[in-house]
Amino acid sequence: MHDFEVVSNEKIAEGIFSLVILAPRLASALKPGQFVNIRIPGDASELLRIPLSYVSSDAEAGTVELWYAVVGNGTRRMSAWEPGFKSDLLGPGGHGWSAPEGCRRALVVGGGIGVPPVLCLARELASAGVRVDACFGAASGDKLVGVHEFEGLGCGEIRIATDDGTAGFAGFVTEPASELLASGAYDYVATCGPGIMMSKVAEAATSAGVFCEASLERMMSCGFGACSTCNVETTDGMKGACMCGPVFDATKVVVW
Repeated sequence: MHDFEVVSNEKIAEGIFSLVILAPRLASALKPGQFVNIRIPGDASELLRIPLSYVSSDAEAGTVELWYAVVGNGTRRMSAWEPGFKSDLLGPGGHGWSAPEGCRRALVVGGGIGVPPVLCLARELASAGVRVDACFGAASGDKLVGVHEFEGLGCGEIRIATDDGTAGFAGFVTEPASELLASGAYDYVATCGPGIMMSKVAEAATSAGVFCEASLERMMSCGFGACSTCNVETTDGMKGACMCGPVFDATKVVVW
């Protein structure tokens, strides 16, 4: 359990916010791909916390940045938080990405609010000297996040896609991702976003003979394996996303 204080809470795209919190112990403990479970006070009828992936942390400053989409009453109330607001969270949750040892070139693929976990990973890989290419997209250009951040990492290839064609490629991000996989010598693929998107990325990675991991979204009601509401069907049986994930070997996922 960590108490935290809001440092900033700003809209960065249509319906998407960046929340920066002060939580020193958490900032020193998080690893790319892990998540936190945040308490949203103010409505006694809502008992469940909201699980969120993080996009960056600063151990020296003691801060953590999380991007979230406003999709329900809880996140709507969260979007009204102002600097100084206090609450608490559980974390770090689950286990994150595990790029293979000796990885020299990686592809990250994100869709919608699935961009933060792969951006966080890309930042760590780039700092370790790994060449990172990025494919990411959204429904429309006004909902697109991560463009400046990926550009700042010096990615070798950046491919953007939007469903309506208002930014980048007109269509699904799986198409440019598949093109890169077919033409590039990758050691590793990491993806997060809608299930159908991740399944297609995983298929393309398998065809290219590349190890692929996927971060799955489930309703993590408790966040520590007690409630079994976030189960993922895998080739090894049912696994709880909050403890065995949220990152899984894509070849082991049966139901996306």
